[in-house]
Amino acid sequence: MSDLIVVGGGAAGMMAAITAARLGVSVTLIERNQKVGRKLYITGKGRCNVTNHCSPEQVRASVPHNGKFLYSALEHTPPAWVEEFFESLGVSLKVERGNRVFPASDKSIDIIDALFQELKRLKVTMTTWRRVSSVSLTEGAVFGVEIGTPGDKWGWREPCKAVILATGGLSYPATGSTGDGHRIAEELGHTIVDIKPSLVPLESPDAFCGQMQGLALKNVVLTVKNQKKKILYQEQGELLFTHFGLSGPLVLSASAHMRGFDREQYTCAIDLKPALDEPTLDARLVRELTQGANKDMDNLLGALAPRLLVPVLLERAGIPGEKKAHDVTKQERRRLLELFKSFTVAVSGPRPIDEAIITSGGVKVSEVDPRTMQSKKVPGLFFAGELLDMDAYTGGFNLQIAWATGRAAGEGAAAFINQAVV
Repeated sequence: MSDLIVVGGGAAGMMAAITAARLGVSVTLIERNQKVGRKLYITGKGRCNVTNHCSPEQVRASVPHNGKFLYSALEHTPPAWVEEFFESLGVSLKVERGNRVFPASDKSIDIIDALFQELKRLKVTMTTWRRVSSVSLTEGAVFGVEIGTPGDKWGWREPCKAVILATGGLSYPATGSTGDGHRIAEELGHTIVDIKPSLVPLESPDAFCGQMQGLALKNVVLTVKNQKKKILYQEQGELLFTHFGLSGPLVLSASAHMRGFDREQYTCAIDLKPALDEPTLDARLVRELTQGANKDMDNLLGALAPRLLVPVLLERAGIPGEKKAHDVTKQERRRLLELFKSFTVAVSGPRPIDEAIITSGGVKVSEVDPRTMQSKKVPGLFFAGELLDMDAYTGGFNLQIAWATGRAAGEGAAAFINQAVV
């Protein structure tokens, strides 16, 4: 029997287990996959964007919903602490564009192995390929958990003094994020805010997206507006056209600002030439049209745009591809200029939730103590990570939330157990 059972062997769960074990608590970590850290394998495109090299204030500013809840956790466990933690475990780190922190090896396995070895060193019992189906209470407080093999109705009860739920959201269900934690929390009286995809590709009804499938645009500026023309997001970076619409880093970040598809309409506008203002770009167009006066437009535009984009630009500008450059009118040139500076893409909604990097929604944070992550409804029950109703933009911020809330939950659970022992 362990004093503490941590449910979920992802980033938050492993940090919680390590933290509590370092404080002398006997810990069992239960993971429904065959190995812990499975979702970490795929973060940062397999490189694991560990955190963001910034201040706690900057992390909170990158959390569009319930960032204030993280004040205590981030002050106690800022990004600098996370970097020192992994370096103390022997993982060399590096900082890249946007202050993103990665292992120097560019291998997520180094992060997972470091956590796994620390769990072993601390003698944390790791029970894998097991599913926690419910948390048992006695006199309103945690008494134990019901455990079984996923898909198997047979199981057993494991007694404990406290439980940390760190089961994740609903993103990438193949990694084990299947909603068990939300169901368990709701059964125990907690409110679950609607789960929706966040950091997710976007679908578009515009047929030209499919025409340009596979086209990656770098160093463009993406602007997202709602139906009232209010700018919700604007950033420079990279995006990708797909058969269904848009994807890529810029789009994933933008999606976190687009939370009202049931009541709002959104439009994406891409500045294809952000380094050039309109007069400068217009002068460039005039020069190209003059120097290539006898060229067909579908050949001439190849000097200004990727090949897959050229026919779409011409079609939207109403210019036949075989038209000679010297025949292009001032109005046609103006339409091209406007497309280069604001190539609009309609958005109909997000891709399915199982394609999201992370989900929004979850356990209502007003029902959780922000210092200890303990439930305000059930003594001995704690939460950590994506299970809680908060999510952040891309750049290492979501893992930073996992480490900070995991550590807070581990310390909170240890204090609760040690107080009960006294």
